[in-house]
Amino acid sequence: MSKAVKLALTLSAIAMVAGCQTAPKPLYQWESYQPQVYEYFKGESKEEQVEALERDLQKINASGNSAPPGYHAHLGMLYLSMGKDDQMVQQLRTEKALFPESAGYMDFLLKNAKTGDVK
Repeated sequence: MSKAVKLALTLSAIAMVAGCQTAPKPLYQWESYQPQVYEYFKGESKEEQVEALERDLQKINASGNSAPPGYHAHLGMLYLSMGKDDQMVQQLRTEKALFPESAGYMDFLLKNAKTGDVK
């Protein structure tokens, strides 16, 4: 076998193996989280934002994926602005449990929410 044939076979084998690899699974499933944050800053309806985020959260959980960092915290802050304190606390605690690095900030928000200093 000539060098050119060996090289062609080797390159073909490498291409076949590389083509069989699958893309890595994303770490988080975002759904409409980012557009909802944008809507929040535009001052759009908080009720509609909560509905969209809750609907997306059900999709994320049903598919076995994870919500991104900040998702539950944002949802909690929306609940707070609607006067739904119990749901706010639940979401902030979920954020803290899923992302321990946020514990300090979540504790700060929870403490200030009880005193009415969170806006």
